[in-house]
This record gives sequence, structure tokens and C-alpha cells, in this order.
Amino acid sequence: MRVLIRYGDDTAHCDVQESASVPSKIRIHVYPDGSVEIEAPPGKSADEIQRAVQKRARWVFSHLKAATAARALSLPREYVSGEAHFYLGRRYKLIVSSAPTAQSSVKLARGRLEVAVYSRDPAVVRRRLKQWYLDRAESYLAGRLSHWAAILPFLKAEPPLKLTSMSTQWGSCSPQGAIHLNPALVKAPRHCIDYVIVHEACHLVEHNHSRRFYDLLNRHMPGWRAAKTELDGLAEMLLVE
Repeated sequence: MRVLIRYGDDTAHCDVQESASVPSKIRIHVYPDGSVEIEAPPGKSADEIQRAVQKRARWVFSHLKAATAARALSLPREYVSGEAHFYLGRRYKLIVSSAPTAQSSVKLARGRLEVAVYSRDPAVVRRRLKQWYLDRAESYLAGRLSHWAAILPFLKAEPPLKLTSMSTQWGSCSPQGAIHLNPALVKAPRHCIDYVIVHEACHLVEHNHSRRFYDLLNRHMPGWRAAKTELDGLAEMLLVE
């Protein structure tokens, strides 16, 4: 069954699934791909479902709008003015301007990420911005690792840090005891960065995801699950180039 929902000039078709796990109320799910699914308890008529869903039309379309915006941010970057880029969890508007090679710069100012380069060619802007992110990652991530190395009692010394570009991972731990972090992690919120660092530090003691590993992680970062969930939700936007 499908129902049509309207809000102003907008319309959306919703798939309806009958579910015995829904005791009385109708549930509405808006997914990241823009699809809408309705879970209805057995015995609900099409008219009852339609009325219930229409009452939540504003909620549905606000979530559809958010899903559309998130998908747009996960598209490959074009490196032109007006585009959204991230640093430490904040979104910045990219502003590209021309400048002599000797005066090339990247600055954060009032919600803007200002890149001045000798050519506005997207490839040139991308290289300059990638180097800026790498420089920031080296400084910030090293500082956070030093912070946690001084706090975590199971670390006898600060482990070596290596920045390694990865397409699907935020970090890893080598058998030699080095922590590898994705430079793109510097785009994430600070508490999410700390979660990745502590997670990998715990792997220096427990090399797999055993119960002892999670006991260690829970002990030193009780709120890691919320940070992981948030970071997982941001991954598609932050890892895209």
C-alpha cells in the first residue's frame, strides 16, 4: 500500500508496511535517501493511515528537506565559492579569491573558509585546501594525542602518530604500536576526535574488539557510543573530497 502526503505545494509517496510490532500508533520513518516508510498496526484502514500521516506532514517534509541537504553535502566537492566545508565540527562557507603565489593563504573568518590562490582552478584550490587540512591535522591531532597519553594510565609513553589518508576509516593501530589517524578527522567535532584517539589507544592494550577492549573503552570514555553514532552519521559528508 502507498499513501500520498501533501504539505503546501510539496507531495510525497509513502510506502506502508503492516507491522505487528507497532501496538497502536502509526510510525513514520524518513530515510537518508529521501524515502518515507510508514509502519502501521494490523487492521488500520487506508483512510486512518492517510489521516494520521497527514497530521505529521510538516514533520515529514522538514526531515525530507534535511535529508536532501545532507545528500548534497556528500556529493564530490567542486572547490568553488559558496560550497560548504568543515573544520572541527563547524560548517564553513568556502570563499575563493585570487592572490600571487607568494601570498597564497587559507583563513577561517566569521563562518567563512577563505582560500586565496594564484588560480581559481578547482584543482589548484583543492591542493591548497588539502595541504591546509593536513597542516591543521598534524597540529591538532598531535595535541589531542599528547593530552590523552598523559591521562590514560595504561599508556607508558606517548605512541607515535602517523597521518594516513583512508577512504572508509578514521583510524587504526599498527602492530608496532603506532596510531594512524585519517587527516580528514580534523573536520569532525572535537569530542568525536577524542573518541577515535581513545579507541585506537585502547587497541594498544587489547588488539581486537573483545569484551576487555570495551571494558577499557567504557572506563576511560563512558560517552563513546554517542560520539561514535554522531561520527558515523557525519562520515559521508566529511570523508568526501
